Amino acid sequence: MIQQFYPQVPHSYRFELNKDMHLAAAHFINDENAGACQNMHGHTYFINVTIAGDILDETGFLINFKDIKTLIHKRYDHTLLNDHAEYKGLNPTTEVVAEQIWTSIQTHLSQLANQPKCLQVVVRETPTSYVVYRPKQEDLS
Repeated sequence: MIQQFYPQVPHSYRFELNKDMHLAAAHFINDENAGACQNMHGHTYFINVTIAGDILDETGFLINFKDIKTLIHKRYDHTLLNDHAEYKGLNPTTEVVAEQIWTSIQTHLSQLANQPKCLQVVVRETPTSYVVYRPKQEDLS
């Protein structure tokens, strides 16, 4: 994978973890305004997740990288995004995908004793187009 640099999230946490991953998935946008994207097509998505916190777990991790990969890569790789329950009634645009990835990760993080926070999700759909999702402060509480 080519090394990517993403926008930084200002924060005051002691630790910041970034996980890059890529996956292949298909989708379609069920709206006439989507033009050619109404047709099923696929992307190799490049995803970056930023997680921060002040406390490490008993192993010395903010969160294990493997857990992030399980939450995202194993769930979405080589699938049709439209078939996933979280996109029921939604078009899996890059923006919506980024938000759903954040929701999945933050839900998992909220169950951990050390309470890390997902500060940013970047989803690159093509070499020239990506979306940055950052939750509002109240979403992290």
